[in-house]
Amino acid sequence: MLTISVTPHPVFGRDGDNLTVELPVTFAEAVLGATVSVPTLTGEPVRVRVAPGTPSGRVLRIKGRGVTRGKVVGDLLAKVQVVVPQRLTDEARAAVETLQTLDQGFDPRAELAAKATRS
Repeated sequence: MLTISVTPHPVFGRDGDNLTVELPVTFAEAVLGATVSVPTLTGEPVRVRVAPGTPSGRVLRIKGRGVTRGKVVGDLLAKVQVVVPQRLTDEARAAVETLQTLDQGFDPRAELAAKATRS
């Protein structure tokens, strides 16, 4: 009998032939769009475009950067995670407060509440 134990990688997960990675981005990168660096298992990072308005949880597919098994090559799936700053400068706080004022009347949970009461 042979027992194989695989230690989890500190950065990458695996989903079949695909590798997964959590990709932290700033609020500004998610809102305005950016090109960011994504690590790969080989150690050579790749650059990927985060489209303007990308929400947390969106998965970006990087073709051919997953696990190679014979002639099959998986992809690298980078799951966007918008990072909320823990500390703000006075200037940054003022900018966020301005954004909050401009967003008055917008409720991102309105659809959630409507769906919850339909059942």
